[in-house]
Amino acid sequence: MIDLPPEAWEALRLSLRVSFVATVLALPLAVWVAHLLSRGRFAGRGLLDALVHLPLVLPPVVTGYALLLLFSRAGPIGGILEPLGLGLAFRWMGAALAAGIMGFPLMVRPIRLAFDAVDPKLEEAAATLGASPFRVWRTVTLPLAAPGLLAGVTLGFAKAFGEFGATITFVASIPGETRTLPSAIYAFLQVPDGGAPLRALVMIAVAVAVAAVLVSNWLAPRIAARVAGR
Repeated sequence: MIDLPPEAWEALRLSLRVSFVATVLALPLAVWVAHLLSRGRFAGRGLLDALVHLPLVLPPVVTGYALLLLFSRAGPIGGILEPLGLGLAFRWMGAALAAGIMGFPLMVRPIRLAFDAVDPKLEEAAATLGASPFRVWRTVTLPLAAPGLLAGVTLGFAKAFGEFGATITFVASIPGETRTLPSAIYAFLQVPDGGAPLRALVMIAVAVAVAAVLVSNWLAPRIAARVAGR
C-alpha cells in the first residue's frame, strides 16, 4: 500500500467523488446538446456550438472567476441558494460544478460525432413503423451512438479528475472540503518535505487516467459489437 499522509488519501477520495458527480450530472445535458447540434437545424446553432466549447479556449481561472461571481453569497444565483443551505462557493459540490463545466465540451464532442455517424435512414425506417420520435431516439439512435457516449464519459471523467484552475478559483483548496488531488499536488509542491507524497499522488493521477482510457478501449468494441448484433 502506498504510504501517504491522511490528507492525501482524503484528497484522492474527494477527487473521485467530485469527478463521478460531475460526470453523472453533466452527462444528460451533454447527450441532449450533442443530439441537438447533430440533428437540429435552428437559428443560433453556431452560437450554441461556440458556447459549448468556450471552456476549452477560456483560461480555467476565468471560468472559475465567472462561477464565483454567479454563485458567491453576493452573486445573483448564490444569493438565492445560500439562504437555502445550497451554496456552492467554497464547497465540494461547487468543485463538482466547476469540473463538470470544464469537462462538458469533451463530453459533447465525441457524443455528437457518434450521433452524426448514425444513418438517418435507420431512424426514418423506425418512424415509418410507428415508433414515436422519443422511441426512435431511445431504441435506435442512442444504442448506435453508445461507443461515442462511452468515449464522452471517459473524457469528461478524466478532465473532471484533473481539473485545477477553475476549481481552485471557485472553491479554493480547503483540506477535507475542496482540496482535490490536483490541489493537493500543488500544495505539496509548496512545502520542502512534500516530495514523497507529491510523487505518489502524481503516479496515482497517471494511473487513474490510464485506467479510464483502458476501460474505455476495452468496453467500446464490445458495445459496438453488441449494437451490431455480433
